[in-house]
Amino acid sequence: MKYTLEIACFNVQSAILASNAGADRLEICDNLHEGGTTPSYGTIKFLKEQISTPLFVMVRPKGGDFLHSKDEFEVMEKDLLLFKQLGCEGVVLGFLKPDGTVDKTMTSRFVELAYPMEVTFHRAFDRAVDAEQALEDIIDCGCQRVLTSGQKPTAVEALPLLTALVKQADDRIIIIPGSGVNSSNIKNIAEQTGATELHASTKIMVPSTMKYVAEQMRENLEDTIVNIEEIIRMKQYLASL
Repeated sequence: MKYTLEIACFNVQSAILASNAGADRLEICDNLHEGGTTPSYGTIKFLKEQISTPLFVMVRPKGGDFLHSKDEFEVMEKDLLLFKQLGCEGVVLGFLKPDGTVDKTMTSRFVELAYPMEVTFHRAFDRAVDAEQALEDIIDCGCQRVLTSGQKPTAVEALPLLTALVKQADDRIIIIPGSGVNSSNIKNIAEQTGATELHASTKIMVPSTMKYVAEQMRENLEDTIVNIEEIIRMKQYLASL
């Protein structure tokens, strides 16, 4: 069985480290504390010039919910087209209606706009009112993947639903368990759910290298990068299955 390990990266340094550590695919985002938003054009252009690992780019103009205005949809279209021009392999997005159902009209539109890039419907899925129906709607829209924690805060809390989703998908779409996936549980998640693609962030905090710190500002200037040892361990565990 061949497994794919996708690593979420929130800055250029993390993306290069994850690529060098053997990640099979990178999800590139900005704004970790907002759950991930659209990274800059410059970030993606730079990474496409520096690494060959496939890039799936977050297309999400704001944090918070997954209900978007007409203006936000227009911004997302422009971002998506730029990433397509840069040769990205995929985009990550997701749209819900106010009642918690999948916005099939906009999802279908963005899938068509993204082609030949692949589309992952992100964890907006975990806020959907009915997981089974949401999955069928997303399949109907033509998405290639769903990134989900099984409608729980972490994937390990939702193994029964994730297993059911993989079975329901029946090779029509790829279910990617994510959130809280690490080297201590990735083997169990893969074995229990039957998922062949898994998503992890492996975040660690690193101190600022500033020599002068304005203490009166009472700021935490730590940065977040990926843990390359964790990536290597997860790859090893998946290879052993």
